[in-house]
Amino acid sequence: MTDQTPSKPIHILLVDDDEDDRFLTREAFQMHYPTSQISFAEDGEDMLDFLERRGVYADEKLPLPDLILLDLNMPRKDGREALREIKASEKLRHIPIVVLTTSDARADVETSYFNGANSFITKPPTFQRLSEVTKTIGQYWFNVATVCGQEV
Repeated sequence: MTDQTPSKPIHILLVDDDEDDRFLTREAFQMHYPTSQISFAEDGEDMLDFLERRGVYADEKLPLPDLILLDLNMPRKDGREALREIKASEKLRHIPIVVLTTSDARADVETSYFNGANSFITKPPTFQRLSEVTKTIGQYWFNVATVCGQEV
């Protein structure tokens, strides 16, 4: 095991309405963390159904994710509203949320942190840069930070 490899498989919930972004982000993570489990949600409403095990996710067997990567601009329920709901939930608020979005608007950054985001990252324009960002996210959240629910 290298110094960047988490001690246990990690489960990430990637919430993004763009299929290409979901694919590229999954590929970038799995380059560095091949044992990681990546689940997907297409918008905030779908994410909350996943986390609360409602609807099509009622029989979901995976544990809650170790980390949520959340886009802001999505249909039905956007990331801003979903972030507020998660951080208001006693059951879910402990899950770290990294906003990973195309926006770099100061208002989005400030609102995200105000509503409980643990980090805000503007999506990189190239796959190489996305790969570097996902490696850094994994190193920080699974090797450096101590997160609720993780074994120490």
